[in-house]
Amino acid sequence: MEILLANPRGFCAGVNMAIECLDEAIRIFGPEIYVFHEIVHNKHVVDRFSRQGVKFVDSVDDVPDGAILLYSAHGISPEVRQQARARGLQAIDATCPLVTKVHIEALRYAKAGFSIVLIGHAGHDEVIGTMGEAPESITLVESPDEVDQLPFDVDAKIAYLTQTTLSVDEAGKVIQRLRERFPGIKSPPKEDICYATTNRQDAVSQLMPQADVVIVLGSQNSSNSKRLREIGESFGKPAYLIDEAEELRREWFDGCQRVLVTAGASAPENVVEECVTFLVDEFGATMREVMIRAESVEFPLPRELRELQSDR
Repeated sequence: MEILLANPRGFCAGVNMAIECLDEAIRIFGPEIYVFHEIVHNKHVVDRFSRQGVKFVDSVDDVPDGAILLYSAHGISPEVRQQARARGLQAIDATCPLVTKVHIEALRYAKAGFSIVLIGHAGHDEVIGTMGEAPESITLVESPDEVDQLPFDVDAKIAYLTQTTLSVDEAGKVIQRLRERFPGIKSPPKEDICYATTNRQDAVSQLMPQADVVIVLGSQNSSNSKRLREIGESFGKPAYLIDEAEELRREWFDGCQRVLVTAGASAPENVVEECVTFLVDEFGATMREVMIRAESVEFPLPRELRELQSDR
């Protein structure tokens, strides 16, 4: 058996920044820190911080007055920010800058009088935060069929935005339908789907023809990880999304000559290494890492955290 190890894979710049932000906040203040939702959508990352004493909450009401509250990489709505200010909480914003870009675009289009069509998945933390920027102006759609149900006139003043972690192909189908129905629809100056999501999807798409099975390391609530599994399935081959090597099953690899291993943008590299080790130990597999596209993007820590570093 041969392992094709996709590169790029794993942590993106936004995830790296959010995790570094929380690590640094713990160093400065100790572990009595609250995080609004999961810092990133990965079981191992959340469990590591939970063991240190960090508390993850789904409501500002669960945070004691005056405590430190860190906003996750997925972003939050203005309502949450206002609630935190009203409680006197010391907020640190670890929102990915690429998500912040979508928030800014939503505000700009709303202020200009546009009806906004947001392409995304209902209930996802990022979608909830984006819709909170202009709830009266934003309509969520998930599929081309939902585009057909939109109530706007053909010549209405409309713009579209997208969740940053969507399938490029699936988002493209929705965008195509939007443009067919609303020829004058406006789009963001630069695509909203993030570079890391696109790169990881491209890597799987290019390598799947060589593979018999794909293993995606990532959590079930990770949107971008689920998209990687779906791409593997679209080639008519078995595709599995797992959190760790312990979930691997020998029968998945019966007759398998080549397995593609990749990881979602919030999956740590050590779980990839453990998966590779399992395949080497169990099947005598050899490994070949395949570089599809180099990444060099980095995001600085949030301004408020940099100021706290200087104060200390």
